[in-house]
Amino acid sequence: MNTATKKQCHFCAANIKAVDFKDIEMIWKFLTPQAQIVKRRKSGTCALHQRALSDAIKRARFLGLVPFTTR
Repeated sequence: MNTATKKQCHFCAANIKAVDFKDIEMIWKFLTPQAQIVKRRKSGTCALHQRALSDAIKRARFLGLVPFTTR
């Protein structure tokens, strides 16, 4: 059995209701150095906020605020 403690969701702990795609500093916390979205198991976010986070990242990518990939 895994004895590791479960991570607390960043958004639930901070009482953040909606994920804002314009908050670039917060979005970069959930991206890898290759600009991929961090998986839910690694980031510790709940399912509700992970879906909202991925939508916000995709929206920020489309608007050019966050890159699709890094070179």
